[in-house]
Amino acid sequence: MLPMFVSYYDSPVKLVETAEGGVAAWRLAADSGSWSSANSLIDKILFGTDDNIDVLSRDEFIQLTEQERARHLRGSGPVYALYETVDAITDMQAREGRYPTPREIALVQGIRRRTFVMFEEQLERVGAAGADPHLTTADLAEG
Repeated sequence: MLPMFVSYYDSPVKLVETAEGGVAAWRLAADSGSWSSANSLIDKILFGTDDNIDVLSRDEFIQLTEQERARHLRGSGPVYALYETVDAITDMQAREGRYPTPREIALVQGIRRRTFVMFEEQLERVGAAGADPHLTTADLAEG
């Protein structure tokens, strides 16, 4: 059952097992890209019937997290350069009034998997709670 990934009112939330065998919830903090404790949401997510909770696959969670980080954060460095690359791809699609090609979809998803790991590694280096750069390991091995 854990880890579990959801979109809660369009915000990425992950439920993970604690070292003591309990459950912890972490919600993306849009202003910093880090994780905020969201233990108050555990019962709502696990037992609620809120229409604004969508269960996500691991990759859907990663894609949503990186989409939100790219939308809300600005900065410099490799992660932000990759966010700009994704923006350039999606901006071109919008200008041309078309849907993304399968190649563009794969490229954007691959970039977001990489930026997720890079961002999480940065968070882990500064000791930020909830960081997990290894979340995509299985996804990257397959991709």
